[in-house]
Amino acid sequence: MKQLIKKTVLTLVIAAGIAASSSSVGAAESSPGAAPPAPTLEQRVGGLEAYIGNTDPSAAVASLKDKDGNLPKDFKMATLGVPGPGHNAWQMASAALVLFMTLPGLALFYGGLVRRKNALSVCAQCFFITGLVTILWWLCGYSFVFADVNGPGGDSSTILGSFTKHAFLNGVDSSINGNYSYWVSHNVYAMYQLMFAIITPALIVGAIAERMKFSAICLFMTLWMFIVYFPQAHMVWGIDGFMNGVWNPKASIHAMDFAGGTVVHMTSGWSALVLCLILGKRLGFGKENMSPHSMVLCMIGTGMLWVGWYGFNAGSAVAADVVAANAFTTTTLATAVASFVWPLAEWIVRGKPSILGFCSGAVAGLVVITPACGFVNATGAVIIGIAAGLVPWFFCYKVKSWFGYDDALDTFGVHAVGGTLGAFLTGVLADPTVNSNIASNLADVGNKMELANPATQSGLAQAVANHTQWIAQVEAIGVTLVFAILGTTIIAFIVKAMVGLRVDEEVETIGLDLSEHGEEAYHGA
Repeated sequence: MKQLIKKTVLTLVIAAGIAASSSSVGAAESSPGAAPPAPTLEQRVGGLEAYIGNTDPSAAVASLKDKDGNLPKDFKMATLGVPGPGHNAWQMASAALVLFMTLPGLALFYGGLVRRKNALSVCAQCFFITGLVTILWWLCGYSFVFADVNGPGGDSSTILGSFTKHAFLNGVDSSINGNYSYWVSHNVYAMYQLMFAIITPALIVGAIAERMKFSAICLFMTLWMFIVYFPQAHMVWGIDGFMNGVWNPKASIHAMDFAGGTVVHMTSGWSALVLCLILGKRLGFGKENMSPHSMVLCMIGTGMLWVGWYGFNAGSAVAADVVAANAFTTTTLATAVASFVWPLAEWIVRGKPSILGFCSGAVAGLVVITPACGFVNATGAVIIGIAAGLVPWFFCYKVKSWFGYDDALDTFGVHAVGGTLGAFLTGVLADPTVNSNIASNLADVGNKMELANPATQSGLAQAVANHTQWIAQVEAIGVTLVFAILGTTIIAFIVKAMVGLRVDEEVETIGLDLSEHGEEAYHGA
């Protein structure tokens, strides 16, 4: 009997010890202070593959995520949450290229096209806009355009971003912003987009050159950024934008604009037409010779614009990947074709191909391919190049003379017409095989719509496949026209009432260089 009792007690002690040991191990495992699991070799390789393919590195450790998609606290892997050096380098280079388009590209292009007494005025206007927009971008512009309203990932369809989230570039540091890139620093992305915000209002200068007060330009451009550019850029490019069909599953209009056909060229071009009509014609327009004073400067500026535009278009992939490579290729093809077709049309109609025709054709090609460059194939780019060489040329050559408006440097004919044409042709020629972001992946996720990519959820991918995306593009064109035309009209009359729009006749006759800036571009005969 004693032996049985001893065995029973010993058994209970051993069982209790095992239970206590198991309890302590479980407690250690669930303890907040427990070390997170180390990434496996397979997971680390998966992160590197994500970097090469410009995809989400957290997918490599998806098995470690909880039901809310969160990784274990303090879990670290070298490729998680950090910028990729190659993609970051390309984005910084692209930002510099886009700034190069304005300073000195656009300044020289416009400076060569005006009369010599106004050459410095357009350079001053480009410089002023660069400084002004940079300040506004830091203050609240970036936040208005790219800050989501309802938290990470958006989940809404909005016209303007959050004012407070990134005001004064708060929270915009060298880490990544997953809304827009897995591998590019947030501050680099912000600076890249700043360059777009700079050149857009600067394009308007071409229509009102040689006659608008510098003070009026200062006030007009400030108001225009808030009323037209910031809302338009957010609607098309913001992660929860009203018309961002590529990245916002809840987009009200599933439009597509790779690098700025609606955001940059339509807004500036149509605003330029409205402003030049309200401002009136230059003194002597149609009677005096107003030929460009230096086609050499114009040609140099055009070359700079073409080179810089690779940052504009290929850089809009926000990665050095296959989409950027396609955008680089299509930009080259469309621009070269348009620069060939425009002067060829001149040669047939007027008997001589002009250097202005070569320059205008190149810029028109760049404009029209901009919204499509990351979505169309090589043949589509050639078609766009032909259209860019003929349609804007017709507007500059015939329509302008029919209606008699003084669009001094053809901002409307090239940018408004070209941007509108490009936005429409993007919907017609889009090819999902060159950009998987606009291809339906519903079959790959078991036909579960909630797991499909944003373009599939928004309806864009299906529209591209069914060749009906042009309908959404027309809707986006309509919204853009309303913002640009109504916004510019309101702003112009506010500025006119406050400071006046136009210089007086004496100032215009002398030239804006001396009258407004106290300098001359050239001295002597």
